[in-house]
Amino acid sequence: MKKFLKRFYLGIILIFLYVPIVVLIIQSFNAGRSRAKWEGFSLRWYGELFHDQRILSALNVTISIAVLAMIFATILGTLAAIGIYSMKKRPQAIMMTLTTLPNTMPDIVTGISLMLLFLFTRVPVGYVTMLLAHITFDTPYVILSVLPKLKQMNKHIYEAALDLGATPTYALTHVIIPECMPGIITGAMLAFTLSLDDFTISYFTTTPLVQNLSTLIYSAARRGIEPSLNALSALMFVALLVLLLIVNRRTAESN
Repeated sequence: MKKFLKRFYLGIILIFLYVPIVVLIIQSFNAGRSRAKWEGFSLRWYGELFHDQRILSALNVTISIAVLAMIFATILGTLAAIGIYSMKKRPQAIMMTLTTLPNTMPDIVTGISLMLLFLFTRVPVGYVTMLLAHITFDTPYVILSVLPKLKQMNKHIYEAALDLGATPTYALTHVIIPECMPGIITGAMLAFTLSLDDFTISYFTTTPLVQNLSTLIYSAARRGIEPSLNALSALMFVALLVLLLIVNRRTAESN
């Protein structure tokens, strides 16, 4: 009976989580505009989606920022993780607290803080500020993905490489980084997926002239949901699902 209740409880949670998404995907193939009536199967809204210049522009901003944020956050996060790993116990604990804090902080606090920082420094908000904001909240995730791999690594492997004649740079690029590559890839994928669907921080660090998909959908939803947005949401869900499956698989293999 206890086992049945656990499965029933899990099933209810999955239903509440995924039934709305399944309905949205089904509605993206509805030939009509009405969400209450099925008017036949059609790819009409997918066609209109790729002819909407606003959506294509927002898609370009979303993907370009996600890719750039992933690259910079991965580099900064990997180097920061190596630096934290080489610290003594007390400074390392302090740095780990500072690294974990942004992940536990509500997005609205981070978004408003960054907005105030850009206003104080007189940096015009737009594409660059959104990119900086995404790099800021992506980097801690990369650090937390790389550090476990560094802790699993033999502590003396770096010194052994130096004793064999390798320079510090060569030992870093050919010994340490390959050892923690699974963590780097996992962190990079997490950074990309988090940047791809971020709304709150993006909303506070950009202008209506530079929108990503999440802010565009929000502004469009206030005027009424267009069926083409159902198609867009379905494609985003499938893309993120594939990326998360890859991340989970690599994490499972590395463990």
